[in-house]
Amino acid sequence: MGSGQVTSSEPFDFQGKHVTVAGLGVSGVPAAKVLHGLGASVTVVNDGADERARAQAAELEALGITVRLGDGDTLPEGSELIVTAPGWKPDKPLFAAAEQAGVPVWGDVELAWRLRGPDAADWLAVTGTNGKTTTVQMLASILKAAGLRTAAVGNIGVSLLDAVLGEERYDVLAVELSSYQLHWAPSLRAHSATVLNLAPDHLDWHGSMEAYAADKGRIYEGNRVACVYNVADKATEDLVREADVEEGCRAVGFTLGTPGPSQLGVVEGLLVDRAFVEDRHKNAQELAEVGDVNPPAPHNIANALAAAALARAYGVPARAVRDGLRAFTPDAHRIAHVADVDGVAWVDDSKATNTHAAEASLAAYEPIVWIAGGLAKGATFDELVAKSAKRLRGAVLIGADRALIREALARHAPQVPVVDLDRTDTGAMRAAVQEARRLARAGDTVLLAPACASMDMFANYNKRGDAFADAVRELGSADG
Repeated sequence: MGSGQVTSSEPFDFQGKHVTVAGLGVSGVPAAKVLHGLGASVTVVNDGADERARAQAAELEALGITVRLGDGDTLPEGSELIVTAPGWKPDKPLFAAAEQAGVPVWGDVELAWRLRGPDAADWLAVTGTNGKTTTVQMLASILKAAGLRTAAVGNIGVSLLDAVLGEERYDVLAVELSSYQLHWAPSLRAHSATVLNLAPDHLDWHGSMEAYAADKGRIYEGNRVACVYNVADKATEDLVREADVEEGCRAVGFTLGTPGPSQLGVVEGLLVDRAFVEDRHKNAQELAEVGDVNPPAPHNIANALAAAALARAYGVPARAVRDGLRAFTPDAHRIAHVADVDGVAWVDDSKATNTHAAEASLAAYEPIVWIAGGLAKGATFDELVAKSAKRLRGAVLIGADRALIREALARHAPQVPVVDLDRTDTGAMRAAVQEARRLARAGDTVLLAPACASMDMFANYNKRGDAFADAVRELGSADG
C-alpha cells in the first residue's frame, strides 16, 4: 500500500454558485433541494420527459429551481459544478462538455461527503460485485450491538444526504457504495473499507473490467485504519496494494479457511480474529460461531467476516460481533428458505442476478435442482456451469436468455436433465416449480438462483422471488 498525506476535501461555498444537477429520480431530486437550500442557483437536466419526470419537475419548479426535461446532454451556460445521478454513464456528452469547460463532476456521495459537519460520523464503506447490502446490514447490526449510533446508508436504506444533513446524530455510518457512486466520489476518504469481491458486472457502463475494478478500488483511497480484502479474490488484494492510504493503515484479509496474522477466518466452526488482537502472530480472538450467521452459507459467512473486520477496525468488542450477527436477519430473496415439501428444501435466491452471485448460491447446497434464466446482460455461463455441474440433479430454465444456460449445460453437464420452459406468462414460474418438483428427490434442494436479471418476465427480482415462493407454498398446501 502506498501512503500519502490525504487532506480533507476543501469546504465548498454554494451561495450563488451555478450548479447543474444531472438526472431527476432517487438522488437528483433531494440533491437539487439541498443545493437550492444552500443558496445555489440550481438547474436540473433530465433525458426523459415522462409523467413521473414532469411531476418531479413541477415540484422543484415550485421551489424556484430551473428544470430542463428531454435534454440531458447540453451543459447549461455558466455551470460551475455538476452533481450527477450515479447511473449516468461517464461517456455522456454532458460530461465531455464539462471536462472541456473545466467544470467538476460530483455524485450524490461526493456531495454528502463535502457537506459533513466538523464532528461528522466516520464512514465504514463496503463495495463489491455481490454481498454489499447484506454486509452493510450485518455491519450496522454489529455496531448497534456495541451501543453505537449508526445506520445502514448509501446505496441502501437511508440516503447519504439525509444521514449527513438530518437532525439525527450518528457515531459511525455503515455505507454501501456501488461502482457508479465511487466513480463520481473523488474526495471520499473512509475510516476503513472493503471490496468484497470482483466479477464482471456493469461493463457496459464502465467500458472494461479494468475501469470497473479501478472504480471499486477508489473505496480504499485515504483509508485511515484498515483496507479489508478477500483472501480468495486476489484482485481485491491488488486494489489494496495500489491504494494511497494514510500512514499506519493496515491490509486485513478475510478467509473461509484458517486465518493467518492480520486476517479473520474460520477455525473449527468459529469465526476468529487474528488482526485486531495483541500479538496476532500467536493469538486469535473468538468472535462468533458459524451458526450465529443467518443463513450459514459460505458466501454469507464471508460477508459476516468482512463486516466483523470493519467493526473490529472501528474498535468494536468481540461480543458485539456475535450479538450483532445473531440479531441480523437477511432481506427477502437472499438464499431464503421458503419451505420443505416431501423432504425437498425450496430456497429463494432471486437476488442472484449475475453468475458470480449464482455461483456462491450453488456452492451452498448439494444436490440441487436449479431454476435459472432471465436477462443475461451479456454474461456467459460456461464457468458457472462447469464449477457447479457435479452438484446438479437437474435444471429448469426460464426467461429470454435461457438458451445460453442450456448450451453451457450441454457442454459441461451433459448428464444433467434439463427442462426448457418456453413461456414468459405469469404462470411460467408455477410451471417451473412443478417441473422442479418432478426432478427433485428427498434430500435435494430446489434453488432459484437465476444468474440473470428479471426484467424480461418480472418487474424486479423481488416479484420473481415472490412468484417462486407463492408457487412453492401452493405445493405445500396441496399436500397438506
